[in-house]
Amino acid sequence: YRQKINVHFQSKVEVYDKAMLLQGGGFHATSVQENLTIMVMSFDSLRAKNKEDRKVFQENGNLQSFERILGKEKDITLGEVIKYLNPVVIVDESHNAESELSVEMLKELNPSFILDLTATPRNNSNLISFIDALELKKENMVKLPVIVRNNPDKTEVINGALQLQRSLELKAIAEEKKGGKYIRPIVLFQAQPKQGKKWASEAEEKTNVQKLKEKLLELNIPAEQIKIKTATINEIKGIDLMSRNCEVRFIITINALKEGWDCPFAYILASLADKNSAIDVEQILGRILRQPFVQKHNFSLLNMCYVFTASAKFNVTLQSIVDGLKQSGFSEKDYKVVETQEVLEPKKPESATQLGFFPPNAPEEVPKDAPEEEPISPETIADDIDTSRISLPTDSDLPSKMIAEIEAQAQAEEAALNNRLAQAAAENTPTLPNELQNMVKTYPIKAIFQAQAAAIQLPQFFVKEVKIELLAIDEEGILLEKEALLKGFALSKSDTNIDFNSSDSELYKIDLDENKREHTPTFLKIEGMVKEEIMAYILDPSRKDSRIGTFTQKIMRLIGNMYPIPDKEIEKYIARILGDFTDAQFHELAHQEHTYTRKIKEKITALSELYAEEKFQHFLDTDHVFIKPAYTFPPNIAPSETCKALPKSLYEKEGSMNGFEEQVINTLANLPNILFWTRNTDRKGFKINGFINHYPDFIIQTKSGKTIVLETKGDHLDAAQKIRLGRLWAEKAGNAYRYYLVYDKRVVEGAYTLESFLERVKNS
Repeated sequence: YRQKINVHFQSKVEVYDKAMLLQGGGFHATSVQENLTIMVMSFDSLRAKNKEDRKVFQENGNLQSFERILGKEKDITLGEVIKYLNPVVIVDESHNAESELSVEMLKELNPSFILDLTATPRNNSNLISFIDALELKKENMVKLPVIVRNNPDKTEVINGALQLQRSLELKAIAEEKKGGKYIRPIVLFQAQPKQGKKWASEAEEKTNVQKLKEKLLELNIPAEQIKIKTATINEIKGIDLMSRNCEVRFIITINALKEGWDCPFAYILASLADKNSAIDVEQILGRILRQPFVQKHNFSLLNMCYVFTASAKFNVTLQSIVDGLKQSGFSEKDYKVVETQEVLEPKKPESATQLGFFPPNAPEEVPKDAPEEEPISPETIADDIDTSRISLPTDSDLPSKMIAEIEAQAQAEEAALNNRLAQAAAENTPTLPNELQNMVKTYPIKAIFQAQAAAIQLPQFFVKEVKIELLAIDEEGILLEKEALLKGFALSKSDTNIDFNSSDSELYKIDLDENKREHTPTFLKIEGMVKEEIMAYILDPSRKDSRIGTFTQKIMRLIGNMYPIPDKEIEKYIARILGDFTDAQFHELAHQEHTYTRKIKEKITALSELYAEEKFQHFLDTDHVFIKPAYTFPPNIAPSETCKALPKSLYEKEGSMNGFEEQVINTLANLPNILFWTRNTDRKGFKINGFINHYPDFIIQTKSGKTIVLETKGDHLDAAQKIRLGRLWAEKAGNAYRYYLVYDKRVVEGAYTLESFLERVKNS
């Protein structure tokens, strides 16, 4: 994060904790005016509950430099400085900051904006970004599905966890030998945390987890492989659990890992509640979900995580697991139980085997009148663990019948999940994440238009896929993306003619010193960390080669990602440009790097678009790119803002539009031959996918069966590329389709004025 922030703010970034702020260490009026200032503080620091925290609101001589901006009439406190700065406030785990006191405290900071970061947004949250479980799985960020096995016999829970850990470790060793990453699967043993509602004493807590550790040691598990992590005991502090030199394979905890701890090697949660209790796993389940190295592993069992429980109240336990997944940012609609059976108190432990899998129906809810759990004594956790029935699995014993059952079920469920992922990827129109469907207002297609809308498939461009291994061509093709058009684009060999002569005048237009009473033009200030003597060293004519490299890297950082153009090609191209610079131009570049960077980026964009357009036309001429029906209207839309009601809209409500767009569509909708229209969603709706991705403003259907794709433009805007692509699309799509780009009054070749457009549509 810090590296990315440095790129965006040209390394003019200062980060402070509370102590640094109170001491004024590098924090003064000049620094906040010249740098991005990030203050990292806890909620307690601002709640002023004790003497230490009250220092935030006490007069502070270390902050005297702020007097000139706060004024002499105000006390110079850190709190007043923060209020004056009108900060953007980012609240981590914001679901814990919903009380009236917390909200009032946030308001006291005089924030310009508050951004909540949470996996569990509250109902009153204004959601601006949300990622659901399938998206996380698709990016290999989480271990899904979750495989659950229940057996109301704690001995069997431990036995299963030990066997599965060894089985997974053997698979991890085999994967590494084939070129995979090092993985050492870890089991989290969750001890019973409660006597009624709270621990009877700290000593009893220690006794409880120590007893469980003693049971594991009885099995001849090496002591260095077992660690305890509770609120009072922390044996994993300072240990790198992902290190090859680490021996830890088992961690005993209660709820101390529920937040602030994450280890991708944690694969198995074994929860050891009393057999008559519903276990509370939701707080800790998220600790085993993270996928090692954010990649899909060759052995499918390393792409999932596992839960062993010892609860006779299995349906209640399953609900706790679903709640835990929801607390980790997943929706209960994303999970289901494959084989839900009533689990009774067993006469024989092995008769109560239960396998479960999550992803779309949730398990049955816990009855509201369910009896409360009986108080349990912490000393009972190990009383019914019979180590004589457990033996450490040998490699030759694996897989046992139990592990084979788990593995077979897991592989089947992962295949089902992968099918869901493939199906989601094949759909052109993205659907709203399940968790948002009850929180975001959606609007369906009007019933009167459903049949006609369902019959429409808008054509899009596809590229024929060459199957190298068979030396054959897939005539079905894949949806064309710009990446396919830029294969072979040699940016590093393209022309470097860029007009930098107008840089000075542009600089005066955009860089005004607003700290002075008069807005006077000023040059960009050199980064605070770059001293004049260092700049003089870089600009020394005798060091031309090194300064080309230095400025190339600076411009690369400012340009950022221009995928699919490789960074190496961009780097070579910039170096070629700078290779022709005079000493005077290097001096100008040093003070105008943003303006120079913008011009270089615009040149790269123009060159790539020209190449892509020529390649696209060549592909069309040689039939390597073809068009076929592909895009269908989604059954529901969820625009962030809606327009006023206009006649003949396809959906119950349509997305917002500007004044000219509203004028055009209102006039159009009142024509007698128009059946319906819809506002196309930018970046999410229908796109004409050619040498650029063009999202037209409207899609209109006439009663005669013509589909009109419409783009509106203000008279001051140019749109030559869209005109060329739109006309190509309409030509290839066939007689049932029309494309129009419409200005109000402006006359442009290939486009239409509003008057001429309406005249044509009347007769369509």
